[in-house]
Amino acid sequence: MDLREGQVAVVTGAASGIGLAMARRFAAEGLKVVLADVEKGALEKAADGLREDGAVVHARVVDVGERAEVVALAEETYAEFGAVHVLCNNAGVGSGAEGRMWEHDPNDWKWAFAVNVWGVFHGVQAFVPRMLAGGEPGHVVNTSSGDGGIAPLPTASVYAVTKAAVVTLTESLYAHLRAEHARVGASVLFPGPHMLRTGLWESHRNRPDRYAKQRPRRTPYRSLGQWEAAMKEAGKEVRFTPVEDVAGFVVDGIRAGRFWLLPESGHSDAQIRARSQSMLDRADPAYLESFILD
Repeated sequence: MDLREGQVAVVTGAASGIGLAMARRFAAEGLKVVLADVEKGALEKAADGLREDGAVVHARVVDVGERAEVVALAEETYAEFGAVHVLCNNAGVGSGAEGRMWEHDPNDWKWAFAVNVWGVFHGVQAFVPRMLAGGEPGHVVNTSSGDGGIAPLPTASVYAVTKAAVVTLTESLYAHLRAEHARVGASVLFPGPHMLRTGLWESHRNRPDRYAKQRPRRTPYRSLGQWEAAMKEAGKEVRFTPVEDVAGFVVDGIRAGRFWLLPESGHSDAQIRARSQSMLDRADPAYLESFILD
């Protein structure tokens, strides 16, 4: 689809990181932007900053894991602007699970699925029927990750499982939209190709009480800065992709109608080939060996 001035873009997880970068880019393209996030203070700051730059902005505090809140977001958006042309289901959390999978706190899984999977589905169900009824061109972008979307990082297995689900959900959404001959397209986003400086590492700051850990963590949460310092101390190079580059990649992908918003990366391509070949050969997943050896 073509992005034009006056269209409306809705972005969840929009108070920081990739979500805020996408909102800023859509605003720069002349779109009205609707920001949704669970973190009120950061959301208000993001909205105020966009307004200062001349953008038309509507912001609402939303927990995407709660269906009623996403439905209310859709109703409020259509009441305010009358249409939605771009929907970015971007909100996501890291679960903070520790140890082996069989040792995980069940609430780590419940919280991660509520936001990362149910949040995407709630967005699709609240907005897509209205987008279709409007009859205008539109596009849905669901944020996945190379961790799970391509191959799992077993040390972050809860997150990986949710992001694998987002890929399958979006593939199915694409097929359903095509079957309806809809003017609405769909894409799955793999942010990168390198690490990103986002708030995902501090997801625990917004963890709802209903998903509180049932037992205390054995180790403290590690920030992105601490992880980066540890990697440098171990002599491993850490590269970062600016979130602004991800936002530009999304805009270009929407205009081109690309389903796979997957940046070029030798590492990702090698993972894709190794995993696919393992399946074709009916062989053990050798691409996980480095993690097994750890």
